[in-house]
Amino acid sequence: MSTASILIAIAGLAAITLLTRGFFVFTRRELPFPNWLREGLHYAPLAALAAVVVPEIVLRDGRLIGTLLDARVFAAAAAALWFWWRRGILGTIVAGMAVLLSLRLGLGW
Repeated sequence: MSTASILIAIAGLAAITLLTRGFFVFTRRELPFPNWLREGLHYAPLAALAAVVVPEIVLRDGRLIGTLLDARVFAAAAAALWFWWRRGILGTIVAGMAVLLSLRLGLGW
């Protein structure tokens, strides 16, 4: 690709990002949303997070893991239990990573 086409692509992506992210900021008054859409948007961050995290836990090389003896499964379970117990994000991350690193480095999983 030439330098000009790369710069055009970057400018186009920046314009699209600015337009889509700033759509609600540029309006002078609040846009009316139906209640069902407003309620559905509350679950969008959780759905996006699940769409990124779940495949990393249950897939290996594009296929489902063959056994539950995988460090990622135990780390996800430990993180879920910590969050259920304490409701803290930092502790959830630390608990999951502690189990993952312990199993990977300690047991070689």
